Amino acid sequence: MTLSRKLIPDLVAVQAFECAARHASFTRAGRELNLTQSAVSRQVKELERFLGTLLFERIRQRVVLSEDGRRFLPEARKLLQQTEETMLRAMSSADAASSLSIATLPTFGSRWLSPRLPDFLRRHPGVILNVGSRSTPFDFEDENFDMAIHYGQPVWARGTCTYLCSESILPVASGALAKEAGDMAPADLLEKPLLHLATRPKLWSRWFEHVGLPTERACRGHRFDQFSMIIEATIAGMGYALLPRYLIDRELASGKLAVMVDKPITTENSYYAVVPESGRTNELAQRFTAWLIGQVAGTA
Repeated sequence: MTLSRKLIPDLVAVQAFECAARHASFTRAGRELNLTQSAVSRQVKELERFLGTLLFERIRQRVVLSEDGRRFLPEARKLLQQTEETMLRAMSSADAASSLSIATLPTFGSRWLSPRLPDFLRRHPGVILNVGSRSTPFDFEDENFDMAIHYGQPVWARGTCTYLCSESILPVASGALAKEAGDMAPADLLEKPLLHLATRPKLWSRWFEHVGLPTERACRGHRFDQFSMIIEATIAGMGYALLPRYLIDRELASGKLAVMVDKPITTENSYYAVVPESGRTNELAQRFTAWLIGQVAGTA
C-alpha cells in the first residue's frame, strides 16, 4: 500500500495538541514539552490547518476542546503510543539477529509462558522477543505483532490458527481451607463460597452439571475478570475456584492451593497459536509455534 505523505501529520504538532488537551493549557503544555506557549499555539494551529477544523475553542485565557477535538484526541493518543512502541521495538532489536513480537493472554503469559521463554532463547541465541498482553482478538494490520496466543475457537480474522492444547479445569481452594474442609464430595461445594471468572460465568454451572448436581446455586459468589486475580483471591481464602491446573502448578506443589474434588472438566475452547495470513512465511513465528507445541507436550 502506497501512502500519501500529504496525509501524514507532523507528530510534533500531534504531541503538542495531546499535551495541551491534557492540561487544558498551552502554557502548561509548553512547560512539559520545553517549548514556549506561542510555539505550542503555532503547532496546534498548524495541525488545525492540516485537519481543516478547529480543535480548541479559545475562551479568554483558557483553551477548551471543541467537539472535533474531543473526537480526535483518542486517535492522537493512539498514534503517539503506536509511534513510541514502534521506536522502542526497533531500538531494542537494533543489534539482534532477528526479533519476534508476540501477543499473549495476560495470565497465560505471566504464569505459563514467561518462565519457559529462556528455553526458547537458549535454542535461538540472538533473538529479541517483544511480548505484549491482549485479552481479545485484534486486527494484525492495526497491531505490530508477528503472532498471538489465542483462547477460544480457531477463528481469527485474517489469521491462521494452529492448535496447541485443550484446557481442563478443576475445583481448588487455599491450603488452609482445604485443611479445614477435609475430604469433600462434589455436593459439599453447593454450600461453599464460589469464586467466578467474569469472562466465563457458566463454568461452575457446567461443572455441577458434569458431576450430576443441580445448578441453581452455581452463579452466587465473587467475580474477577482475570485468572491472575482469581488465583490470588483463592490463595487468600476467599472461596473455591475452578482453575486450569497448568496455571497453578507451583501453588499446588507448594501447598498454597489444593485440589478439592479431582473431577476435572474440559472446556469447550482451546489454545491456539495465530499468525497473520500475510505472515505465514515468518520462519521465526513458525519456530516459536513448534516450540510451543513441544512445551505443551512436555507439560502434559
